[in-house]
Amino acid sequence: MGKEKTPRALKDNEAKCVARMLRVSPQKLNLLAQLIRGKRVETALADLEFSRKRSAVEVKKALESAIANAENNHSLDVDDLVVAEAHVGKALVMKRFSPRARGRAGRIEKPFSNLTIVVREVQAPAEAAKA
Repeated sequence: MGKEKTPRALKDNEAKCVARMLRVSPQKLNLLAQLIRGKRVETALADLEFSRKRSAVEVKKALESAIANAENNHSLDVDDLVVAEAHVGKALVMKRFSPRARGRAGRIEKPFSNLTIVVREVQAPAEAAKA
């Protein structure tokens, strides 16, 4: 009697994770997204582990969640996963004001951002990239 189930937006060999409301600007987070985009998941995890950026911890957590989704929810092989997409979107911006000279106020913006990571299972190209 209820609604039809919404069809799956991703393909059968893909899984994703969305990390919302990360307290880092989208511009800074996009640097890390570019770092892992298109790489095998083992390489991407190693790059994030040794990155000196503060938000690398959050990105690594999101990537591990996408890998876990692929393994547990979609029965994909973890060794054949590649980061297919990693894109960043804007979330809200908190506005704060700081007192300045001569009675003025300086505006301070504290941006938040969303991160979407899609991992894809690939067979033949992953073996070529490994060699």
